[in-house]
Amino acid sequence: MGEVKVIGSSKSLFCARVEWALKLKGVEYEYLQEDLWNKSTLLLKHNPVHKKVPVLIHDDKPIAESLVILEYIDETWKDYPLLPEDPYERAMARFWAKFADEKCVMGAFVAFLKEGEEKEKAIESALESFTFLEKQIQGKKFFSGDDNIGYLDLVMGWIPHWLNAIEEAGGMKLMDAQKFPSLHEWTQNFIEIPLIKECFPPRDALVNYFNFSLSYNRSMAAAKQ
Repeated sequence: MGEVKVIGSSKSLFCARVEWALKLKGVEYEYLQEDLWNKSTLLLKHNPVHKKVPVLIHDDKPIAESLVILEYIDETWKDYPLLPEDPYERAMARFWAKFADEKCVMGAFVAFLKEGEEKEKAIESALESFTFLEKQIQGKKFFSGDDNIGYLDLVMGWIPHWLNAIEEAGGMKLMDAQKFPSLHEWTQNFIEIPLIKECFPPRDALVNYFNFSLSYNRSMAAAKQ
């Protein structure tokens, strides 16, 4: 099916989901590690619009944005389907994936960066978004609804590892086992899958990365005042 490369960063939650999808499909690929603080000409060439990782390169054709990449992978390599066959269920999976990225991932990052009263409001907003995910996973082992992980599980896969590091660096708590028991149980089931663990960066390195990001963003904000 042609040569496959991934321009990514081990610290990026968006890159991890692409690696998981390729591994589940049994696709061999070359991983090109990107320095997020000093972007390469290769990244800028293949993703000139957003200038972000991940980028999947298949037969010299670049595809950007992780959700788009996941669907491309699923449509290109048929083994181990990620998205449901039913059109309605596929539409719902796409809806919740978009919701999770726009409201949960971004909500967690906003809360991470804010301080004081603004931080409390951001945490409250993020918790409201996570409540919707809790309802989606109730009564199911995985978001795919069966014994195998699928598209939505990969999209939500940042929660067990990356969110924990964001919480520590940001001095906050979003994923409370008592508040979100079903989501917490899902995280335990998800991280028990060996293939998933393979793509987790060392937790200390991740926390250090977020600590540095927080300091950098606050110093930049202070410089503008």
